[in-house]
Amino acid sequence: MDKLLQYTDSYFFRLKNFWESKLNHKMISSVLVLTFIVSVVLSMLVIEGWISLGKFDEQFLNPFFAVEVAFTLLLITELFSLIIVLPKSVAKSVGKQFELLSLIFLRNGFKEFSHIGNDYLWKDIRSEVEGMLMYAGGALAIFAIMGFVYTIQQHIKVTDIEKDQAKFVSMKRLLALLLLVAFIAIGVSDAYALLTESVYHHSFHLFYSVLIFSDIIIVLIALRYTLNYYKIFRYSSFVLATILIRIALSAEEHYNVAIGVASALFILLLTISYNYFLRDVPVRKLERDH
Repeated sequence: MDKLLQYTDSYFFRLKNFWESKLNHKMISSVLVLTFIVSVVLSMLVIEGWISLGKFDEQFLNPFFAVEVAFTLLLITELFSLIIVLPKSVAKSVGKQFELLSLIFLRNGFKEFSHIGNDYLWKDIRSEVEGMLMYAGGALAIFAIMGFVYTIQQHIKVTDIEKDQAKFVSMKRLLALLLLVAFIAIGVSDAYALLTESVYHHSFHLFYSVLIFSDIIIVLIALRYTLNYYKIFRYSSFVLATILIRIALSAEEHYNVAIGVASALFILLLTISYNYFLRDVPVRKLERDH
């Protein structure tokens, strides 16, 4: 097991260093910009009737569909970032999940806008505008709530034994690599559906389902190193928050935003409570959570 963890640690660090490099950031930005420009050009060509994209014509008849395409790719890159963040801190991983949820809400707002078309008569666009405001409000609420969480968040190691702490982090790196495999498998499945059915399923909800199992595994692994009630409750609460996010991604309009914001408030109250019970812990012991 130790040799396996050494191997996965080495591979994870290489992957992490590449993902966080300036070169990769430039590549991602270039791909997003190029994708957006190509989508706009294709949309203009389809609108003018100069080309046909078959089953995709309906989407590209609206030039603002390019925004949705670019934003979807941005969300995919953020999902990858979530995998990289997981071994650093469970709390940061959960925070990243809420960041993704807020971006998904913003993407849904753009999607509502893409349904408006060129007709801006209020009676024809009222429902779309209401949807945009709802998703924008939900995204902003989560953005603000998580900002407060990050500001007041305190962390403590799962164990004071350095060897055990290092092994716990290594296990999370192994779990992150397994998540990467699931991420790639979901991406290949979505790409296949896009090519064969001309439909992109946006399987964010499926990835969050996988995250639920990974979070539960982290809680079970943590039990090897501590039985402290407050730490176990905190980790278990993170799992519940992930489940709520997963429900929000499948819920109907209005309910999805309400559930998403409520789950973010749950994490805020959890953080406040956890910090309160840490008040008796010596300052020298407060360190970054892993």
